[in-house]
Amino acid sequence: MSLLQGFYEIEQFVEQEAGKHVASVRLNPHHAIFQGHFPGNPVTPGVCMMHIIKELSEHIVNRPLFLSKSSNVKFMALINPEHNPLLRLELDLSEGDDGTLKVKNVTTFGDTVALKLTNVYRNKEA
Repeated sequence: MSLLQGFYEIEQFVEQEAGKHVASVRLNPHHAIFQGHFPGNPVTPGVCMMHIIKELSEHIVNRPLFLSKSSNVKFMALINPEHNPLLRLELDLSEGDDGTLKVKNVTTFGDTVALKLTNVYRNKEA
């Protein structure tokens, strides 16, 4: 079960080639998170975007993951779910020799790049 229950829904999820996936995600502008972030001018929290990327990555590899490291994190545009609820997330995954999973992400709405980052995950301990 997602920590962000009802926050977003996946409209499309496609593997373009080995390790490269594209997801279309629709944000729910009526979710309670936006009541506090921020009333009258909702902005998608960066931590929520990072969690969506983690959940999509877990779906791809079919195992729970733990965020080990983030780098090159660039929030480049505010995501207002009332104006831009549909997001496109490009995920480029590569498995490390040490069992880690490296995920490069670019998130856009329309022609606007909203987020770029590289995350490294390790398997979540049971």
